Amino acid sequence: MPFPPIRALAGLDVGCRDYVAAHGKSNSRDEIQTKSTQQAESSGIPDLKAMVVDGLKDDIVPAVKKALEEMEPMEIVNRYLIPGLDQVGEDFEKGDIFLPNLIFSGETVQNAFAEIKKAMGNGEQASEGTIILATVKGDVHDIGKNILKVIMENYGYRIIDMGKDVAGEAILEKARSEDVKLVGLSALMTTTVKNMESTIALFRKELPDVKIMVGGAVMNEEYAASIGADYYGKDARAGVEIARKVFGSH
Repeated sequence: MPFPPIRALAGLDVGCRDYVAAHGKSNSRDEIQTKSTQQAESSGIPDLKAMVVDGLKDDIVPAVKKALEEMEPMEIVNRYLIPGLDQVGEDFEKGDIFLPNLIFSGETVQNAFAEIKKAMGNGEQASEGTIILATVKGDVHDIGKNILKVIMENYGYRIIDMGKDVAGEAILEKARSEDVKLVGLSALMTTTVKNMESTIALFRKELPDVKIMVGGAVMNEEYAASIGADYYGKDARAGVEIARKVFGSH
């Protein structure tokens, strides 16, 4: 299809899928579906990892249902879904794929998890740990935070999303009541970084053992260190790696 970037910018390419197909590293949708079909014929289980990588959010649902006939829910998560997200994260970090890919894959895993949760029933579900995410007081931008929430939930973390324009005292009290180990703070504007810094100072005084990761357009590693943060999360992939360090996850 000619001129994918122009079509994407003009709103003619819904979800930027044509652009992703033309410029991304991953295989085309038809190739992935063919691979999944071939694996299903040989082993009875579709290639769920490949489906996650290509963001096949509708196709993943019947595929997971099929896999659940032969596998335990958490085996599917650990064997296919998490490795698929890892692959997408690595490709995104290298610049081989783009933000739409990351979102498509996140939505795909969300759909897969919905089926897996049904299979697990209402019993105790595995959780890697609880994390608070919040955009600091005075800042109303939360797109990055929302993407991080989706990705981290897909990795098995319980996320308490406090929203945007949240006072430091409110974040502190929630962290205390939920006994969390990790808090993620977001700020897009330079003028609100001071509120991020004061929130971190409040934690250092009241809950010094809680780790703080920060992110946002105005942030970098040096800036994060200068305001007392423990970690700088440059993107959702980095956020997952930080959580793994804090919780000792795989």
